[in-house]
Amino acid sequence: MGQQEHKYMSIASKMSFSLQSSDELLRQSMGRLFGDCINEIRKKAGLSIEEAARLSGMEVSEWVAIEEGTVPQDISRLRAMADAIEISFDQIGTLVLVCGAAWE
Repeated sequence: MGQQEHKYMSIASKMSFSLQSSDELLRQSMGRLFGDCINEIRKKAGLSIEEAARLSGMEVSEWVAIEEGTVPQDISRLRAMADAIEISFDQIGTLVLVCGAAWE
């Protein structure tokens, strides 16, 4: 392989890694945004994490993970969360749309 071809392969490899890293960074950032919004809504509802988890039928650790950026994969979890923090499913659905990259 010539030096020019090697240089091209090196640049292409770095670009691919950079794109993958960017996708992961976006996913993590949107997950964190979702979690931050849930945290603020929960606090405005006057609920502790323990109360919100109990009302939603979730483990406290699961609720904490969501507020830290891990997004729920099960729609029933989203419904339970919406009920627990006293918002409509449409409202949490809108939040999911805004933070959609977190689920990709």
